[in-house]
Amino acid sequence: MQEKEAFKRLVRLMLSGICLLGQVWIYTRFLYRDFFEPIKQNLQFFEKGEALFIAIYVVLIFFFSNMYGGMRIGYLKNGEVIFSQIFATMLANIVTYGQVSIMVTSLFDIEPFFYMVVMQIAWVIVWINIANFIYQHIFEPRQMLLIHGDRPYDDIVAKFGTRKDKYNIKKCMSYRAGYDDLFLEVLEPYDAIVIWDIPVDVRNKILKFCYGHSIRVYIMPKITDVILKGAEQLNLFDTPILFTREYKMSIDQRFWKRFIDITCSLILIILTLPLMILTALAVKIYDGGPILYKQVRCTIGGKEFKIMKFRSMSVDAEKDGKARLASKNDVRITPIGKFIRVCRLDELPQLFNILKGEMSFIGPRPERPEIISQYVEIMPEFKFRMRVKAGLAGYAQVYGKYNTTPYDKLKLDLYYIENYTVWMDIKLMFLTLKILLMPDSTEGIESTQITAMKQSNAELLERRAKLDAEARERVERAHRERAAHEAEILQRQQKKDEQEEADKEPENIKAD
Repeated sequence: MQEKEAFKRLVRLMLSGICLLGQVWIYTRFLYRDFFEPIKQNLQFFEKGEALFIAIYVVLIFFFSNMYGGMRIGYLKNGEVIFSQIFATMLANIVTYGQVSIMVTSLFDIEPFFYMVVMQIAWVIVWINIANFIYQHIFEPRQMLLIHGDRPYDDIVAKFGTRKDKYNIKKCMSYRAGYDDLFLEVLEPYDAIVIWDIPVDVRNKILKFCYGHSIRVYIMPKITDVILKGAEQLNLFDTPILFTREYKMSIDQRFWKRFIDITCSLILIILTLPLMILTALAVKIYDGGPILYKQVRCTIGGKEFKIMKFRSMSVDAEKDGKARLASKNDVRITPIGKFIRVCRLDELPQLFNILKGEMSFIGPRPERPEIISQYVEIMPEFKFRMRVKAGLAGYAQVYGKYNTTPYDKLKLDLYYIENYTVWMDIKLMFLTLKILLMPDSTEGIESTQITAMKQSNAELLERRAKLDAEARERVERAHRERAAHEAEILQRQQKKDEQEEADKEPENIKAD
């Protein structure tokens, strides 16, 4: 198994490496043909300067490709790898264009750069499709066993089903089947085990069993797992100790976070001011209603503030007074609103919220007090998200979607809170640039939902109580059957002993 996984990584690295080499080769052609002569006319070029140019480009394209997932062939969806690689290539070329323009002391002719980008995009699309075809024909999807608890598991099966090229859940099995049946099933020739929402004590036994037999395991973490992942390790004694802090951000981290917020919000307000003016005019002209939509949201410590957005829905979108998220094909969204939501132009006024200190660039997205109350009734841990300032974008937005369940959003945001670094903020800001252009992240909830919660707590508790009662009844029935069986064996043994005594009596009389 280890050899197979090492071979997979080697193949993925080779396929990604060929993609990057092709892009560097195209860049090198244009470098010698179009870029060097104007540079040499303005600067005295040092010996081996060409090699330095190429080396800088290699570093740039590798850095951006690695950051955005352009090298994860066979791991991410084919379209996502292509999109990520093109996005990374564009960023590397923008930096290179700035580098060349500085050296020639004026804006460089855009035409050769345009042709270079077109050739690179064509190469990326062709090669990644070929690479993905090769990868899928070398490596078949993992055959997996799903061990589930009492929560519905259709959703997690559907999520794995979106990657049929990579995963195939062959069988689903409840943990209530018992350890003997579970362990026998686990030892069947599966490539991996998926553990979905089962009690911790049961999960630990299964995990130890799989670890002891070198079986790969995918676990959907619980809230406490995410908190422990951010814990620090102490070596005070000869016993390993993990501890979690009552606060996460140090003074210097808070200083740099606020510095980044102020600097970036000012720069972006200046750069996007023309877009904000055009968006405001479009919203006003369409139906004559208000331009901005102000809504009460909660930030750090549950403190309320008014978030600002360009209005994307009709004026009477919530005339019934109920707070609800946007659903798929929501009729309340205007045509102008649909466009600005897809392009994320409706979020631009939040730059002023950031400048005022009510929000940060990166952090858990602020929710409405009414929706928070609904979530907290079902998940008291949901308030943990408000341990830091709310953000324009966050970990849950980068790695989740608009309709990601609150429970999953909470786990993603807690991971950010428990593992916070300034570098993580910078990385998430870069990754947000990619997410802004991906339509999946704006997908709404189902039309039958008011919030992103898919099942009420009452229904879940009722189902669990019913299953627990059935389990207790099975256990009690098994105990009764075992007791009856043991009594029957004891009765038969007594009869056998009595018969043996009866048979011995004539022999004793004869001996006397």
